[in-house]
Amino acid sequence: MSETIILHCDLNHFYAAVEELHQPYTRYVPMAVGGDKDKRHGIILAKNPLAKKYGVQTGEPLWQAKQKCPNLLILPARFSLYMRFSKKVMDIYQRYTDRIEPFGIDEAWLDVTSCKTLYGNGYEIARKISDDIQQECGLTVSIGVSDNKIYSKLGSDYKKPNAITVITPENVNQIVYPLPVEDLLYVGRATKQKLYRFGIKTIGDLAATPLPFLMNHFGKWGLVLHRFSNGLETSEVKAYSHQTLVKSIGNSITSQVDLKTLNDVKIVATVLCESVASRLKQHQLATRTISISMRDEHLHSFTRQMSCEVPTDVSEDLIHYAMILFKDNFDFSKRYRSIGVRAEQLVHSEAAWQISMFIPFEHHLRSRVIDTTMDAIRSRFGHDSIQRGITLSNLSLSDFNPKEDHVIFPYAYFKESI
Repeated sequence: MSETIILHCDLNHFYAAVEELHQPYTRYVPMAVGGDKDKRHGIILAKNPLAKKYGVQTGEPLWQAKQKCPNLLILPARFSLYMRFSKKVMDIYQRYTDRIEPFGIDEAWLDVTSCKTLYGNGYEIARKISDDIQQECGLTVSIGVSDNKIYSKLGSDYKKPNAITVITPENVNQIVYPLPVEDLLYVGRATKQKLYRFGIKTIGDLAATPLPFLMNHFGKWGLVLHRFSNGLETSEVKAYSHQTLVKSIGNSITSQVDLKTLNDVKIVATVLCESVASRLKQHQLATRTISISMRDEHLHSFTRQMSCEVPTDVSEDLIHYAMILFKDNFDFSKRYRSIGVRAEQLVHSEAAWQISMFIPFEHHLRSRVIDTTMDAIRSRFGHDSIQRGITLSNLSLSDFNPKEDHVIFPYAYFKESI
C-alpha cells in the first residue's frame, strides 16, 4: 500500500441504531425505520439486525417487508435526531483529520495520512475512531482502509457490522476481485446487466478486461470502470467545511395516488419546489441547476437536470425549470409513484450574479416577495394556512408538508442504474 491512508466509515444501520438508543426495547424486536404506509411513503429506510435476519432490505416497500416479517415494528423517521448524531460523529472524525468528505448522513471518507505518526497505521487509526464512536455515541461503524476511496468503500461494505477491513495490494486478489461487479461504487442495474452480457461478473473480471474493450462499449465511463476496478482512483478526500454538508437541497415524495398526467406532476412539483425554495433562502443559497427524478411502479428511477438562466432561490423559477424537464423527458407510459426536485450547484445568495436581460427584475422581486410572505404566514399559522390555487385542485396529491415530513433516504436506496 502507498503511504496514503484513506478510510471509509459507514455507520451500521444508522437510523435504526439511533432509534434503539432512544427506545431500548426496539433492540429486542425486529424493527425498521420507514415511511408512512397510509400515505404510500412505504419504503424501508433502515432495519435492525433482527429484521435483517428475516430478509428485510433497505429500499423495499413496507408491504413486502411485512410479508417477510409479519411482526416487524416500523417506526417513522426522525431526521433532526439523526442529524444530531451525525454531527457528533463528524466531531469525532475532526479530531483525527480535517480532510473529511461526507457521503450522505451516515458515511464519510477520511484521509488520515497526516496523523499516522501520532496514531499508528491505518488499522490502528480505524480502531481508535471505532472505539470513540461506540463509547461516546453508542453506535457501531464499519470501516474500510485502503489507499484510495473506491477500495476503502469496498472495505467498509465487506464485513458488517462493527468491522475493520484493510485492503492492500497483497490481499486485493482475495478480498476485492471475487466480489460481484455490482458491489463497485456507481455500478447500477443497467451497467451491471451490460457487463454481465460480456461475461464480466466480478470485479476481478472487470479489472482484467482490456481498457480498449471497455472504452469501445462504455465510452468515457469505460475508463472509470477500469480505474475503479483496478484501484487506480486518485481523487483526493476534500477538506471538510460546513459548506460541504449542503451541496444540494431537495425534496421527494411518494404520492397517495399514481401520477398519470403532467398536471398531476405539476401539483406535486409545486409543493416540492416551494419547500426547496424556502430551504434555499433559509441557508442563504441560490441554485444554478435544477434536477428532477421519477420512480415508477417497478422502483426504477430516472433523473434529468438543466441549468438555470441565472441562479435563483424563487419557487416560481424552480417550478418553471422542473416542468420543462418533466415535459421533455416523461411520457407516462408507466405508472409513476415517486417524484423529486433538487437544487444543485449552489452559490451564496448574496454573491453577485448577472441579471438576465429576458427576465424583468420586477418580476423576480415580486416572486420573491410572494415566497417570503408565504413562508412567514406558514411559520406563524402552519403549512396549510396558505396554498397556491393549483395545489387545491387535487388534495390527494398536494396534502403533504415536505419541509416537516422530509425524509433523507440512505445511499443504498438511491443506488440505481447509470
